[in-house]
Amino acid sequence: MTRAILQVMIRGRVQGVGYRAWVEYQASASGLEGWVRNRRDGSVEALFAGAPTRVAEMVALCRHGPPSSRVDDVTSETADEDDLNLRRAGEAFSVLPTV
Repeated sequence: MTRAILQVMIRGRVQGVGYRAWVEYQASASGLEGWVRNRRDGSVEALFAGAPTRVAEMVALCRHGPPSSRVDDVTSETADEDDLNLRRAGEAFSVLPTV
């Protein structure tokens, strides 16, 4: 099975609105691995790994976000296993500290 790994940056009103928890829930429900974290510049960064169609669907969901958010821009780039290893040991999907 082919596996896709994408690193995603989400900009807009995406902090203080439950965006990370929403991403964690959506990614876990989709069977994806990865992580999500806030960035000091006000954006949210996430990494999704799994079946290419599921990863693409998750990126599409990120363009809308939870109801209280406002997403202005979503960019993505290919990542690798080293980036995936930032998640906490034993967790399929992690919410990481702000960077």
